Amino acid sequence: MIKYIEETTEFLREKGFENPEIGIILGTGLGRLINEIEIIKEVSYNHIPNFPTATVEFHKGKLIYGKLEGKNVMVMQGRFHLYEGYTLQDVTYPVRIMHKLGIKTLLVSNASGAINLNFKKGELMLIDDHINLQGGSPLAFKGVEQLGSRFTDMSAPYNPDINAKLQSIAKDHDIDLHKGVYASVVGPQLETRAEYRYLKIIGADAVGMSTVPEVIVANHLDLPVGAVSVLTDECDPDNLKPINIDEIIAMAGKAEPKMILLFKELIKSL
Repeated sequence: MIKYIEETTEFLREKGFENPEIGIILGTGLGRLINEIEIIKEVSYNHIPNFPTATVEFHKGKLIYGKLEGKNVMVMQGRFHLYEGYTLQDVTYPVRIMHKLGIKTLLVSNASGAINLNFKKGELMLIDDHINLQGGSPLAFKGVEQLGSRFTDMSAPYNPDINAKLQSIAKDHDIDLHKGVYASVVGPQLETRAEYRYLKIIGADAVGMSTVPEVIVANHLDLPVGAVSVLTDECDPDNLKPINIDEIIAMAGKAEPKMILLFKELIKSL
């Protein structure tokens, strides 16, 4: 993997991805942050050596480098998921690349379903902790200790300083920002009523199919990380309706401006 990382970073440096300070991963339906960026360079995933390729139709599949709030940012427009057939090492490979190129902070967004029924669709949740239900670890491979500590501490996977800043920004701008626990499952099928009840019992406030692998690798690399989840549906097992993916994407788009404001203000303060 070290050889692959060197090849990929060298390719991107030659393309002009110079000294990025902040890495951003954009989740499902959350691509409009790109419109706020002064784009300097962009490259499709399928042109980058050793990079996976996004296969989900609403994930764009581009790596973007530019300026946002005076900072050099590197943005994944479209991320990778286990449910697309990738390994956990594939899913997290871009985090290793962004770190190798020099980012000092990682910001992550995703769309999720609200398990905590005090949270409503269209609202945001600051991820304070997580539960890994993906059945594996992106650190479980031979030679991982060459890239960082094998036994990575996860006592505070989401940086407390970043979280405090995001909460302060939300308060200043009158944005409802819940704080909670995100459970990450494999998917791509949605959960059953029994699974929603189980997730509530084990302490999840929201459920999705991403983010946790990337956050584990960020912690492996000692990279401070903050993550915000857009709640796109309410997962009430006693009143469960058939899922409508178009509605979920639309709800993500409706809540997206609030998430963009949080990220922009945070980046300004970093």
